[in-house]
Amino acid sequence: MKADETPSRLILNGRLAGHKYSGPMPILCLGEAIVDLICEREADSVTAADRYRRHSGGALANVAVSARRLGADAALAGGVGDDEFGAWLQRQLEAEGVDLRWFNLVPGLRTGLAIATLGADHEPRFQIYSEDLEAGLLSIDGHLSSALGESSALVFGSNTLVGDGEQALTRRARAEAFKLGVPVLFDPNLRPPRWENLERARELSREMCNGALVSRANLEEARWLTGLDSASAAEAAEALCELGAALGVVTTGPGGAVMRGAAATEVAAKKIGLVSPLGAGDAFMGALAAGLAALGWDARRGAEALPAAVEAGTRACTHWGALT
Repeated sequence: MKADETPSRLILNGRLAGHKYSGPMPILCLGEAIVDLICEREADSVTAADRYRRHSGGALANVAVSARRLGADAALAGGVGDDEFGAWLQRQLEAEGVDLRWFNLVPGLRTGLAIATLGADHEPRFQIYSEDLEAGLLSIDGHLSSALGESSALVFGSNTLVGDGEQALTRRARAEAFKLGVPVLFDPNLRPPRWENLERARELSREMCNGALVSRANLEEARWLTGLDSASAAEAAEALCELGAALGVVTTGPGGAVMRGAAATEVAAKKIGLVSPLGAGDAFMGALAAGLAALGWDARRGAEALPAAVEAGTRACTHWGALT
């Protein structure tokens, strides 16, 4: 970490001492909004599906909505096409109360689409059409500093590290957040088809953990990220902290979640009738961010935010669509 970067893990109660701010300051979710077209019945492939239903999606859009539903102010920073799908996504986000000051409808771009099916194993399979995602994100470049200056935290994932331009913008957002004392929350949320080199994805994700207030991953991602192929959830969470996060959080699906670092706890998930796991991690992350915001971003009290996050992630599995 460069000398002029202030690690969020050293910030226990929001911004740096002496930095004054007032008014509602949203959790800034940096990333994508896309349209999910989901086959709401068992189908092993897109060709086996006979119909799809439209849902609003995109990992960071889902995080923003989840945080809003738990009462936190949340903003989405990014862009979609100035087309019918883009306008529809904008209306959905507005209806949820997401702050869209830094969200753009960009002429000439095509809003991203994700076609999703789930087979008998309940594992989602995607066909993603997202060639303009990077351009949508870069549409906020001139407003990034002002957005961070008016936000209480920054949340992002690995999807904005793929292209050179979006990676540079994400790095700048992270560095400016550190300078301002804005807590940083990182969720790798790996999408392997987007990467030509998964080792590069791993290298960048490990780097992004350093200085984060929270690094959250599911158990498979956490093992991949830390190189501990047989680690338990607790061991993997501790390893995320060793990468530089104040709080390492590992979710285990039906098992709930484990937190280690400045706070340590384990929360079991309630038993449910699983419909679809789509968006469960996003719902979890948004709820965790909302809980930490209510606690003044105090990492030492992180355990208090985990039960609501597990509940939100579990609830997301009871219906089709990320946050229907």
